[in-house]
Amino acid sequence: MFTVAVIGADGAGKTTVCRRLERQLGLPAKYLYMGVNLECSNRMLPTTRVLLEVRRWRGRRPVMAGPPDPTRVKPPPKSRVGRVARGLKSCLWLANQLGEEWFRQLFVWRYVRSGHVVLFDRHFLIDYYAHDISSTGPARPFRHRLHGFFLGRFYPRPDLVIFLDAPGEILFARKKEGTVPLLERRRREYHELQRHFSHFHIVDATRGLDQVTCEVRDLIRSFHDRQRRHLGDLVGRHSQ
Repeated sequence: MFTVAVIGADGAGKTTVCRRLERQLGLPAKYLYMGVNLECSNRMLPTTRVLLEVRRWRGRRPVMAGPPDPTRVKPPPKSRVGRVARGLKSCLWLANQLGEEWFRQLFVWRYVRSGHVVLFDRHFLIDYYAHDISSTGPARPFRHRLHGFFLGRFYPRPDLVIFLDAPGEILFARKKEGTVPLLERRRREYHELQRHFSHFHIVDATRGLDQVTCEVRDLIRSFHDRQRRHLGDLVGRHSQ
């Protein structure tokens, strides 16, 4: 089958729509969370699971850091020990992040080979595109540039991208996470991705959940039908 990334800023309804479609798509479907929030992950590395339990035991919120908020920049440590410690932490972050991304990709290949449409709730390549792949800012840390290199050059892209779009004010009112300016910034970043993906659709997420789910379902079914016709045409040409 194929893969579908349902993307959008926090509060757009990605998880709810994907979970609904897993039951209502009318095609064999599998849900897979492809973001960094460990509280939402339905697949993760065993080592990440251990780290998650350690964070919970220490009373800390079990969430991995996602794309950075550009308004919050940590000053560099003044001491040499602090700089070494930060460098070591960065290396560990990168190793775990890459391992986590490819671990989940193994499930993607398994589901696609078994004939399923894989519904991505978020997608690593898309969420980090503006910050770790296309960004050319001089202040971008080396670990982000290296992470972007691996994502941009080697990580498989989703076959179909569906962007649930809504203004930052509405998204913030729904979930009360982040800030309106940050949500608007993420929204603009998602809009700019249209020129980087062949099959990219924007869905108005300000409407009711039933309407949004139906439109996303129709887009996926339409893509499935086009894929089948294309495959049929290829088979027909080869048989002549």
